[in-house]
Amino acid sequence: MTIRMRYFAAAADAAGTREETVELAEGTVADLRTQLLAHHSPEFGATLQICALLVNGTRAADDTPLPSGDVTVDVLPPFAGG
Repeated sequence: MTIRMRYFAAAADAAGTREETVELAEGTVADLRTQLLAHHSPEFGATLQICALLVNGTRAADDTPLPSGDVTVDVLPPFAGG
């Protein structure tokens, strides 16, 4: 499957891009995280571990299966508001 990855704030800085396309066989969010860790820097890995992932706009746990078809995953680091 083709996954459109979108990175925000510190995740974009660590990834070195705001957006990329990733190819992945069927799997879970954890499988996607593993593939991302293999293709990016250790700094990105540290950032990814604390990020929330939204699959097609819905927060997803690591054991969430990735849907077939068009998939967009947003990588959101923690933030604080006032």
